[in-house]
Amino acid sequence: MANTHRLTWTLAASSLLLLPLTAAAQGTVRIVQTNSAGDNVHIIDPVTNTVVGEVTGIERAHGAAPSPDGRSIYVANESTNTVDVVDVAMLKVTKKIALVGRPNNIAATPDGRKVYVAIAQSPGALQVIDTSTNEISATISVHGGVHNTYVTPDGKYAVAGTIGARNITVVDTATDMPVWATYWDLGIRPMTFDTNPDGSTRRIYAQLSGFNGFGVLDFDTRKEVDRIEYPAVPDDQRTPGHGGNTAHGIGVTPDNRFLVANSSLNSSVYVYSLPDLKLVGGTRVGHSPNWVTMTPDSRYAYISLSGNNSVAVLDIEAVKVVTTIETGGQVPKRNATLIVGP
Repeated sequence: MANTHRLTWTLAASSLLLLPLTAAAQGTVRIVQTNSAGDNVHIIDPVTNTVVGEVTGIERAHGAAPSPDGRSIYVANESTNTVDVVDVAMLKVTKKIALVGRPNNIAATPDGRKVYVAIAQSPGALQVIDTSTNEISATISVHGGVHNTYVTPDGKYAVAGTIGARNITVVDTATDMPVWATYWDLGIRPMTFDTNPDGSTRRIYAQLSGFNGFGVLDFDTRKEVDRIEYPAVPDDQRTPGHGGNTAHGIGVTPDNRFLVANSSLNSSVYVYSLPDLKLVGGTRVGHSPNWVTMTPDSRYAYISLSGNNSVAVLDIEAVKVVTTIETGGQVPKRNATLIVGP
């Protein structure tokens, strides 16, 4: 498809005109939903739960990282092996940053100075973007192609997970040097973190290839301390064609009270309380839940449904789907929360 970019705004069901985000009130929240097929990224208003914007010309978008200042969205483009920089005010790609290989997930530091890009293509790497110039500032060698990368909530570490090499590598964001790694018996899929009272990272929760649940890694001891399996699913309740990634998509609420985790095995999401990891409940959400992002108030989770081409909105504490958004995208996967502020 041609790499053209256009801005598309829509009307909410109430017929209230939705203004460009720069004209919105301070602290406006948007959900950024990538589509792994097609050539677009959708912007969702979590107040009206409608699609209010679209960026086109980004084929095979694999991950998105909004800048903390709300002015840019960095999108991993598997089609062109680039990170495409989107201007939020215009919803237009303003730059394509060339990478050393095919990217997967992507994450920004809380201070907005760096973006870390997972390079899945062999031999694998983490690439670092200096956001002041939007140029590559470092390429970090890791063992294996990187499927997902994250930045810890305190901004001190970038964390990379590999499927084939089955390891988690932790990188110091001040030096961009690996500081430790841990190896697992299964491939590393999506991850998330909870924190200590001082804001430091307490645990890594990692979904694993072929396992319907997640592992728990103590960040200080660097050891797996638990492995949580979701409730058993009878054969007649399993989703046909769910694929091999039985657990894909996991996140901790901003208030550190709940963990939300997807299961494509039975098209469900499970909510656990933190820090005790007690199961609060589970509910079916739609075919092939793939990713999850939260609203800043920790009330709602937005869960991409790659098998339904839609996004489910979950009331986290009630463990109840309140609505499903038909985005019009093809195979929606990774999503992220954008806050447009001063």
